[in-house]
Amino acid sequence: MKARTEELLYQLLWTCDQALHPTFRNVTGTFEQWAYRNGLSRQLSALAKRKLLELEPGPDCSERQTGLSRAIRLTKAGRLQALGGRDPETCWNRRWDGRWRLAVFDIPNEETRMRDRLRRYFRQHGFGCLQQSVWITPHPISQEKELLAEAKVDVKSLILMEARPCAGETDAEIVAGAWDFERLQKRYSEYREVLGARPRAPLNSESAAKALQTWVRQEQAAWLRAATLDPFLPNELLPKDYPGKTAWRERAEVIRKAGALMRGFAPTPTDSNQS
Repeated sequence: MKARTEELLYQLLWTCDQALHPTFRNVTGTFEQWAYRNGLSRQLSALAKRKLLELEPGPDCSERQTGLSRAIRLTKAGRLQALGGRDPETCWNRRWDGRWRLAVFDIPNEETRMRDRLRRYFRQHGFGCLQQSVWITPHPISQEKELLAEAKVDVKSLILMEARPCAGETDAEIVAGAWDFERLQKRYSEYREVLGARPRAPLNSESAAKALQTWVRQEQAAWLRAATLDPFLPNELLPKDYPGKTAWRERAEVIRKAGALMRGFAPTPTDSNQS
């Protein structure tokens, strides 16, 4: 997915009815007007066809006039895409069956690109690294099973397994060995610093609108940097000093306040005339 499309989905995740765009006309106008002026009507239609958005016509909506529908909602798939592919709350609250899922592979040295692709895939999907060729997760691996089912698999090269420790190893020891929570702490600390830098000035100037848009992009980037390291383990497996839930709660509160800031937009007469 293109960066601009990902940014649009993320903005919709925040409000779905206000667009963070740095001009008075764009901030105050309806989302339809903003999108139509900026050539996004086709982009929204494409997202709707991919089931990432729902476009519901309003009573006074004219496709001929605006090219858009009045009501715009993120679907479950769209919300998941905007969050980076995983919903933290769903992962945390998933009931764990006590089984670990392992991906074990042995790729020849001359196939470096394939090894790197596998490791990158597992890392992006929250797997932990026990060894360079042994990756683990407590979550179901239905997607990985489907991928393997569509390809010819050599079990000597790659195999997926379900297992339980049998030599006295604790689940806490497995978690500590598979994921770098010290590094994750640092990422979430950096993210919370970005949250704390949220613009608080009223949206009554062009510079204020630009500052808000810039900050939203910074917040998205900082969240994804943390989320890509976070396995979002089930509650019973989370370390005591796990920082993800605190950051998630603070994020929800900041989003609420930023949304209120946009809805309270009140440009000065001079600025309105200039826009």
